[in-house]
Amino acid sequence: MRHNPGVESVDEFNLHQRLAQSGGVSLVLFVSPTCGTCRRVEQLLSLAAPPGVRLFRADVQQAQALARAYEVFHLPTLMLFRDGHYHARLDCEVTPVALKAAIERALAAPAQEEP
Repeated sequence: MRHNPGVESVDEFNLHQRLAQSGGVSLVLFVSPTCGTCRRVEQLLSLAAPPGVRLFRADVQQAQALARAYEVFHLPTLMLFRDGHYHARLDCEVTPVALKAAIERALAAPAQEEP
């Protein structure tokens, strides 16, 4: 699956290191190369993400342990991390306005327990 520049690939071996290095707010999109909706959401995400938000993608076929650890049962799944730590699962339209509002709401609330 070809992915967008600016969206870094991660797996169970490097996710936590990359998130810790990134600091601030990061979004991790769990995808599958056979999922058409995943490809579309990834394209939209790179256009809709607010400035300064780091973007990562995890291919569940290559990172099955990571998908299990985060209880990813439906694709695409979008998760928000703050300063390298899990904060929330996001469920919103991937438009600039909706994504920004969802991130702000999630960050205003206490961090959810990591799955």
